[in-house]
Amino acid sequence: MKVVILDAAQADLHALRRYIVKNFSLATWQSTFGKLKNAIRNLAEFPYLGAIPPELETVHLTQYRQLLSGMNRIIYEVRGDMVYVHIIADTRKDMQTLLMERLVR
Repeated sequence: MKVVILDAAQADLHALRRYIVKNFSLATWQSTFGKLKNAIRNLAEFPYLGAIPPELETVHLTQYRQLLSGMNRIIYEVRGDMVYVHIIADTRKDMQTLLMERLVR
C-alpha cells in the first residue's frame, strides 16, 4: 500500500519537533522521529495493524485506526490501496480537543 502523510499530519510533525527540541533535546527529537518513521513505514505492509481509537469508535468513525509510537499516536485511515495519515499527536493530548482544533483550522 502507499502511505500518504496529509498536510495536517505534516504540521503535527513540525509542531512536535519544535516542542521536543525546545523542552528536551535535538537527540530526543531524532530518536522520536526515527520511531515515528518506522511506524509509518510499517503501515505500508500492515495497514490494519492499529486499533480503532476508542474516542472515534464511540461516534462510529470506525474507518480510522491508531498506531502508537512511544508517547505519540498516529491516526490514519485505510482507503482502497492507500493509507492516509491524518494526525500525529502526543498520547496525553485529549482527542476531542484535538479534533475540535482541527475543525477550527
